[in-house]
Amino acid sequence: MGRESGRGVRPKRSKIVGLYTNPPPNSTVVCVDELGPITPRAFPPAPGWSPDGRRIKAALEYRGGPDKAWVFGALRVEDGKALTFTSRSRDSKSYLRLLQKIERAIPKGLIYVIADNLKTHKIAMVRDWLEKHPRVEHAFIPKGAAWLNLIEAWWRMFSGRRWPGWISPTATRSVRRRG
Repeated sequence: MGRESGRGVRPKRSKIVGLYTNPPPNSTVVCVDELGPITPRAFPPAPGWSPDGRRIKAALEYRGGPDKAWVFGALRVEDGKALTFTSRSRDSKSYLRLLQKIERAIPKGLIYVIADNLKTHKIAMVRDWLEKHPRVEHAFIPKGAAWLNLIEAWWRMFSGRRWPGWISPTATRSVRRRG
């Protein structure tokens, strides 16, 4: 099952799967992650019109660069509702902002946040905030087991080849891995 290895992988994996399949009563499970970097660009004028009267769309390209942005996202497991926002950096302040938005969006019950092991998810500022907000609890996926985070599949819809003409750094990397 993936590249996961090391001590404690099975208990972590079991905890995550248990949260997905049998969450505690009065709780909400949310998967979080960051997508990027991407560089949004201005849309060029339409290249023209097709013979059947439809506008020909210009290809969209998203590439890393000096004006990069990160998309922070949360996906509620029970109903697939999503919460996203963009940030200029992938840092603890932006992650904390995501946690605050999640807490406001889910006003009642415990909130289990499934996240990867990124350092910004575990920094003192985030831990302090979590201590003051006991309704929110982290559940970290094992290293090398990104497939356990359901938001990863959701991101693939945006970064893969789902939309014609859309190129992203993630799509390019995934093509290289397969080859």
